[in-house]
Amino acid sequence: MIELAAFIRELREQLNSALSEPNPGPVRFELGAVEIEATVAVEQHRGASGKISLWVVEANADSATASAHTHRITMTLQPVLIPPDGSHHSILITGQEHAGER
Repeated sequence: MIELAAFIRELREQLNSALSEPNPGPVRFELGAVEIEATVAVEQHRGASGKISLWVVEANADSATASAHTHRITMTLQPVLIPPDGSHHSILITGQEHAGER
């Protein structure tokens, strides 16, 4: 399992990597809303903090974990590119598809 925050952080890093691809060529894709659907396990920590952690469950998780302690969540993220001058621009994705990606 991976923490939900790490999952979103990795998504952000991969979008940044696609943005900085050298020699993108003439065809690019404008980045719009990113919809994520994931199965998460909810863990509540004991103690004064009462912190709750959300863990993204792998697709091949065992059936006990998948059925007893998980919830399905859907999020829509709207990526925004904010350059130093504060202006807003369309975000264009230029990265190449890697083996196994869809």
